[in-house]
Amino acid sequence: MRKNLIYMFLGLILFNCSGGSNEEVREVVRPKKPTAASLVFPEQNSECTEGTNVTSSESTITFEWNAGNDTDSYVLTLKNLLSGVTTTHNTNNTEISLTLLRATPYSWFVTSKSNSVSDTAASATWKFYNAGEGLVSYAPFPAVAVSPTNGESIAATTTVTLEWSGSDVDNDIAHYDVYFGEGETLSLLADDETGTNVSNVSVESGKKYKWYVVTTDDLGNTSNSEQFTFNVE
Repeated sequence: MRKNLIYMFLGLILFNCSGGSNEEVREVVRPKKPTAASLVFPEQNSECTEGTNVTSSESTITFEWNAGNDTDSYVLTLKNLLSGVTTTHNTNNTEISLTLLRATPYSWFVTSKSNSVSDTAASATWKFYNAGEGLVSYAPFPAVAVSPTNGESIAATTTVTLEWSGSDVDNDIAHYDVYFGEGETLSLLADDETGTNVSNVSVESGKKYKWYVVTTDDLGNTSNSEQFTFNVE
């Protein structure tokens, strides 16, 4: 009897051990982050003439992009480069039609979103001109700050180099004028610049500075950038 009890006890131990070894190990599958969409249309630095004219001042443009991976929806961010007004537009598709002002420059980018994670991914930012009625020449796109970037805080220094980028549908930028200062009214720092930077600009630690760029093309068309700011620590 005693031997039988010992055998039963050993059997229970072996059963429990063998049962534990057969348990399935489950791998935790984590949701993937969305990837950035790639823009298709309107093309970068282009004149968009393929819209449907609604009125003499408005037309409807269909924005298109290639899908990002692991993405459930998109947000298209559109900026009127003349007024500075930014709007956002949600869609589950890879295209969306919007009514825009004609003879007006815009920038746009697309943000990929997932229902499973909070992470998002932004595409590149493209610029284009929505074609105007009877126009054969367009003003340059407003310049964009490269360094210091808008709102940047830079390490203590006595001089900085202001750098920007410019682009134009007609590819006929003639020169740039750069305005700089601390107050509400900025002074002309450099005029008729054919390059895209001004070096050795004097600054002081603990101050906030503002600057903007006026771009002029061969036909005298001009565009003003937004006012950029930076702080010197």
